[in-house]
Amino acid sequence: MSQSPATQSATTSAHPEGLSMLEKRKIEAEILKEVYVTLKESHGEAVAKTTIAESVRRSAIEQARAFAAAAPGGTSLKAFQDVMPLWTKGGALEIEVKEQSDTTFTFDVVRCRYAETYKAMGLGEIGHLLSCNRDGAFCEGYDPKLKLERTQTIMQGASHCNFRYTYDK
Repeated sequence: MSQSPATQSATTSAHPEGLSMLEKRKIEAEILKEVYVTLKESHGEAVAKTTIAESVRRSAIEQARAFAAAAPGGTSLKAFQDVMPLWTKGGALEIEVKEQSDTTFTFDVVRCRYAETYKAMGLGEIGHLLSCNRDGAFCEGYDPKLKLERTQTIMQGASHCNFRYTYDK
């Protein structure tokens, strides 16, 4: 799938040249792990988790705004689907698409290397805050008409993640 120059620009600013999204998330997690441990020691686990969750949520919204600004012809479910390869690159996510239309994009993630990576880094207890937490927040920043419903994630022990995106035209 080729990208327009505007999308390539947002993509490049969203992650450094050559790094996959999984590699970028791993680097972020290495830093956030230390922030989490420090906050946990000084302010307790609840404050540490809340701070990480809110920081990641804000970051996802800002990144989504960059993608939205670069979407050729404006935001749409199609434009959103066109950037999906960034998250699945290199087998980071193995997905099974269930439905794809102008208003609905539903799929199951059957393998999540993000979850595997966070667990290997000793971050299993906050992996959902580092990764899964981003998905709904991304919708907020990308386009308020884009909504995500998900009831389970591999990160929190389910056999698969059930992504159900809808786009209110």
